[in-house]
Amino acid sequence: MPNTYQSAIENSNIVSKTDTEGIITFVNKEFCKIFGYTPKELIGRNHNIVRHPEVPQENFKLLWQTIKSNKQPYKATVKNLTKSGKTVYLNTTITPILDDNGQIKEYIAIRYDVTAEVELKKNLEQKDKELEVLNKTLEDRVLKQTKQLKELNKTLEERVDKEIEKNRQKQKMLFWQSRMASLGQMLANIAHQWRQPLTELNLALFNLKKVANNGDKEGIEDYYQESKTAILNMSKTIEDFTNFFNPDKPKEPFYVERAIKDALIIMRKLIERNDINIKVISKSSVVMGVSNELSQVIINFIQNSNEAFHENNIKKRDVYIAVEEDEHRNFAIIRVKDNAGGILPENIEKVFEPYFTTKHASVGTGLGLFMSKMVIEKGLNGTLNVLNIDDGVEFIITIPKVENES
Repeated sequence: MPNTYQSAIENSNIVSKTDTEGIITFVNKEFCKIFGYTPKELIGRNHNIVRHPEVPQENFKLLWQTIKSNKQPYKATVKNLTKSGKTVYLNTTITPILDDNGQIKEYIAIRYDVTAEVELKKNLEQKDKELEVLNKTLEDRVLKQTKQLKELNKTLEERVDKEIEKNRQKQKMLFWQSRMASLGQMLANIAHQWRQPLTELNLALFNLKKVANNGDKEGIEDYYQESKTAILNMSKTIEDFTNFFNPDKPKEPFYVERAIKDALIIMRKLIERNDINIKVISKSSVVMGVSNELSQVIINFIQNSNEAFHENNIKKRDVYIAVEEDEHRNFAIIRVKDNAGGILPENIEKVFEPYFTTKHASVGTGLGLFMSKMVIEKGLNGTLNVLNIDDGVEFIITIPKVENES
């Protein structure tokens, strides 16, 4: 029976024996396999033949103190070097073998390979450092954008006055005059509120990797890259909100379908988490403006629908997005519908007014649809309307088409 135990240990572990001076007297097949030596090359050699030069001398002092002076087993994860120069990590237990007089006659070391686990841990630690740097950089960018928004607010009234002077004959400019002065500060508040979700997302990434103990390196990398992209997209949205008030912002032709896809990419996690079924039917219509502004409008519609689904306890949640074309007037028409219960008739005429909201103050500021209407009318030279349908609401965006110059 002892031979059976010995055979089982030798076949499943990396085993070596040395004399009291550390000279190798026995190695099993697994030891030779992992280190790349033959038994002939090892027997009679000092065990430091597999020592890694980067291991501190203090480690070996502790080892000999434990097994020689204290006559106790020594356990540690040891960094070793193979014959080919490859680094391996082995969970090692070295035990002194005593004779009948209690004196040490030899040492036996039993090991198993944990190189993959150690490398995975090192990789996770490196990713943690990258995320810490990314989070710090992102916080700095948010602070910078907030500062720019505050500076922008200082000159906002002056720009509004100039706009009113150029369009005094249009009564609707009185509407902008009474509200534009405060929008800069509101945007600064929006930027401030986005900092917390960004921090939470980074923390979620950190925790995700901490529990990734199953060794799925590919899965860890996928989640890492996906989350990093989401963070950068959120940061870019803050920049685009700032740029919206810049009168010199560049406009260019873009595909409506692309702007919708970008919005759905950003909202993918929310859509999946809340079991929202999104159906898109789109034509390749090209319009003039800033693509991300239209994406932000679509994002706002989906967020509103999601909140209505929860508020009205809707189980089957559908959002339908269609892009049509009015060939006679050369317009692209975007219809966004849901089945979330619709808007109360007494409120439907007010939904585009600034600061109007039926939500709790902690949920919304009442600027979402107001900003969406501004984007469509001022940024894309279009119109935005809303109406109740049988079981929900429909938003209708009409934007002039342009010829695709690409």
